[in-house]
Amino acid sequence: MEGDKRVSIETSMLDDSQERRIAQGLRDGDMSAWHALYDAYAERVWRSVARLLGPHPDDVADVVQETMMLAARSARTYDSARGKLWPWLWTIAHRHVALHLRKKICRDRLARAVARLAATESPMSPVDAAATAELAVVVRDVLAELSADHALLLTARYLEGETVAQIAEREKSTEVAVRSMLARARQAFRQVFERTIKDEPHAITRFPS
Repeated sequence: MEGDKRVSIETSMLDDSQERRIAQGLRDGDMSAWHALYDAYAERVWRSVARLLGPHPDDVADVVQETMMLAARSARTYDSARGKLWPWLWTIAHRHVALHLRKKICRDRLARAVARLAATESPMSPVDAAATAELAVVVRDVLAELSADHALLLTARYLEGETVAQIAEREKSTEVAVRSMLARARQAFRQVFERTIKDEPHAITRFPS
């Protein structure tokens, strides 16, 4: 019976055999494989996108929806030999985050939020509030310009708070390898960040050193 062939995943932590079953199901056009992929990773996609876009649920929802729709359309072309499911999904999500930020939707909304904050009583001064919000925008813009691998790694380590050991275990790598990749990712971030500062010095004039 067809029901016997359905892919069923009850946890968001996929082992190698589950990955293979979902990957094969995606290539075969099995809708249960798509549902299993969604159940396993939709929440993580949401969290990762939210880390980059900030507290704007409508924006996050748009990017997550676009990500999952594109993943569904391209599911038959997924090649497990080129990488695991999560990096594949994150590459799609990262691309949509970058497009979203280029439209400056997040920047415009943050600017309006800062203006509202400056007009109300707050324990944080308007200058400090504006500087904090502007720095958040700069960091998100920089992450969006990096490669998906570097953005994923930096987001996991510094925004989601994962340890090097946790990242190594999830990626089936070693802590030495992860530390090396982090060093390269930080260097890439620093280069883009410094270029951004040079191009838009007003964006960080009041940031602490």
